[in-house]
Amino acid sequence: MSQNQPEILAVRTAAKSRLLEIQSVDLRFSNGERRTYERLKPSGYQAVMMLPIDGDWLLLVREYAVGTERYELGFPKGGVDAGEKPEDAANRELKEELGLGAKQIHFLRTVNTNPSYMSNIMHIFIARDFYSCRLEGDEPEPLEIVRFPLANIDELLADPNFTEARNLTALYALRDYLNNLAK
Repeated sequence: MSQNQPEILAVRTAAKSRLLEIQSVDLRFSNGERRTYERLKPSGYQAVMMLPIDGDWLLLVREYAVGTERYELGFPKGGVDAGEKPEDAANRELKEELGLGAKQIHFLRTVNTNPSYMSNIMHIFIARDFYSCRLEGDEPEPLEIVRFPLANIDELLADPNFTEARNLTALYALRDYLNNLAK
């Protein structure tokens, strides 16, 4: 199997909206095969997700998701602003979404949600040791904070209202991390 990168022959805008640009990318592979793929335009955008642990509780938010047209249960998350470190973005987002800052922020892992069609980097952090601090965020309505027993991670993994792949990935990573600490 060849490890040579395909040659990019052309990149065209297939569609564009206020927020997204879809590109059509013509490629030639090392064996001579040609294909056209579509992707979201690489933006350099990075995001953060926080797994807030308050004693024996996970703190989640219930937030409207237009993609599924329903309220989804998940972890606080948001974008990294230009010039901002991911750790600082994590703490800012906690303040915006939960009204809490964290004295302890531990990096857990970085994931890319769908590299076949986009570059969507998300840094996942564990947050602990909170203090009250509210910043105004970009949410159109106050988010409902949901406390979930940390000991019941498997129940949360099976919850039909907790379905987003990034949240599931983060929760599995947290479970593995906590299991390794217990050894």
